[in-house]
Amino acid sequence: VQLVETGGGLVQPGGSLRLSCVVSGVTLEHYTIAWFRQAPGKEREGVSCIRRYDGTTYYSNSVKGRFTVSRDNAKSTVYLQMNNLNPEDTADYYCAGPGYCSISGSPIFDLDDYVYWGQGSQVTVSS
Repeated sequence: VQLVETGGGLVQPGGSLRLSCVVSGVTLEHYTIAWFRQAPGKEREGVSCIRRYDGTTYYSNSVKGRFTVSRDNAKSTVYLQMNNLNPEDTADYYCAGPGYCSISGSPIFDLDDYVYWGQGSQVTVSS
């Protein structure tokens, strides 16, 4: 199983970026995929998750309403559309799988649940 992120870069505050995570070695529809991020000097935190099969999506409170996760099973790719970015969104972004998106309807982002990780894609929000 391999996950490869692309799409990071430098963007001004208020701008947008779209990250892609190409998943190989498994059938994407059967996999729950999450996005995590890690800012310099901080712990890795969960950002968003898309559940296997039904594609239900979950978000952390810090990105809800600004980020959108989606997937294209035919392309075996998961996307993270990030809008209205601010400097606090600056981090390395990682996709990971398989895992669990929620417990009793509430999103969870437990790093220990995820076996496979991408190499990370850097996002810098700065003027």
